[in-house]
Amino acid sequence: MRLDDYGNDIDVGEAQGGGGLGGGGGLLFGLLPLIGSRFGCGGIIVVLIILAVLGMNPLNLLNGGGGGGNAPVTRSAESSGGQDVRQICEASPERRDTCRAFSSAQNTWKQIFAESGQRFKPPGLRFFSGSGQSGCGAAQSAMGPFYCPTDQRIYLDTSFFDELTNRFHAAGDFARDYVVAHEFGHHIQTLLGTSDQVRRAQQAGSEAEGNAMSVRLELQADCYAGVWAARNRDRLEPGDVEEGMTAARAIGDDTLQREATGRVVPDSFTHGSSEQRMRWLRRGMETGDPARCDTFSGAI
Repeated sequence: MRLDDYGNDIDVGEAQGGGGLGGGGGLLFGLLPLIGSRFGCGGIIVVLIILAVLGMNPLNLLNGGGGGGNAPVTRSAESSGGQDVRQICEASPERRDTCRAFSSAQNTWKQIFAESGQRFKPPGLRFFSGSGQSGCGAAQSAMGPFYCPTDQRIYLDTSFFDELTNRFHAAGDFARDYVVAHEFGHHIQTLLGTSDQVRRAQQAGSEAEGNAMSVRLELQADCYAGVWAARNRDRLEPGDVEEGMTAARAIGDDTLQREATGRVVPDSFTHGSSEQRMRWLRRGMETGDPARCDTFSGAI
């Protein structure tokens, strides 16, 4: 995707290293399936026990952001002008491409909000390496990229893109852009109040009902990523759509669970099946209309 004219108009910084587990995550690729594939079911159990001891709801790690409103925020290296932005974004090719995709998404959603007379507040972007601290608690590379609604920032360790290519077999610049656009979609949900509504519904319902709401939230973020791509259709290059669909298929809950444990448990889905993720990404790309991304009405 041709985005070489973007990248210097964003709030970007570097999240400093922080302490242990914090209050949220919004894991794009599903934290528990990833832990399960690396450490087995025992690793998943240990994580759940730790969360329970710390008084955290594991659902908050799976729904596009966590509670964590009282989690300490470690001071970040904030941008204070175009030169700082360039220094941070040009530190590596991966950072450069991330900043460009982020800047493009910011420009696109600002325009979409203006069309409907709504006020748009852009999110921030924070890079970290290995670990860092966010407004939702600790940022760990194993989480994958995530959005924190508490400080309205996207957190990303670019080493994840190596895993996207090598483990998920989803190579290409548009696969990486889709990751950024999906997390940006969670910010849109925060601005529109959707995320708060989902969290309230999760607190009032059962675990299975909470998981189902999380799936709808994630699929909507996929659709919003597709809307961004549709609004920039003239920048797409041959193979971009296929790269996006490959990434969406690779990170479906059923695919991840089958890889991690050899079986699929639909009631535990938090992000949606491969087919669902591809379908909602495609809907956004075909329509370019956020109103067509209503995953909360009817079947998904």
